[in-house]
Amino acid sequence: MDAESLKDKKLVIFELDNVLFPEKDYLLQVYYLFAQFIEYSEQKGAGPIIEFMRTEYENQGAEQLFEKTASQFEIDQKYQYNFDLLHQNARLPLKLLLFKNMLTFMQELVVDRKQIYIVTAGNPEQQLNKIRQTEWNGLEQYLTVYFADELNQPKAEIFQNILNSNNLSSDNALVVGANNLDEQQSKLINLPYIESLKIYK
Repeated sequence: MDAESLKDKKLVIFELDNVLFPEKDYLLQVYYLFAQFIEYSEQKGAGPIIEFMRTEYENQGAEQLFEKTASQFEIDQKYQYNFDLLHQNARLPLKLLLFKNMLTFMQELVVDRKQIYIVTAGNPEQQLNKIRQTEWNGLEQYLTVYFADELNQPKAEIFQNILNSNNLSSDNALVVGANNLDEQQSKLINLPYIESLKIYK
């Protein structure tokens, strides 16, 4: 992507996870905190639990991870509540860092006076927690955020509302995403779409 292709764009819409930063940077810290909590509550060593969760996540994803961990280490099912709660309100040991290409891209958008929107799916509390614990390098003041699950609207509808509120056509905007859903939702209203990995490639 070059400056020429952005010339007519007035605003850019981003997803969060795996677009602005790696989702795993958040989840692995949540798993670390959970293992520490279990060590404190049940006197089970945190090290093996952290290693098991990290390996399972990297090989199989986040699905059923509490159940697998509970079975492996004989952890009481009551701790599912704490596991889920940590996803929403964890105070991370380390801030989430933007991908370098995204940081550069967003900084250039600000310099060029283009609007920046984030339209993110997933649990709104969890997504907000991520936003609060991201190192934005001063960009936070330029962000407008929509939580798709809170609005209970498909992304295409939110995209269209953003265009309407700014009196813009789809040609004046760009969606930056990382999955087929973002691309499909963009195409529904003829919004140009680009994968985040292709920015500055």
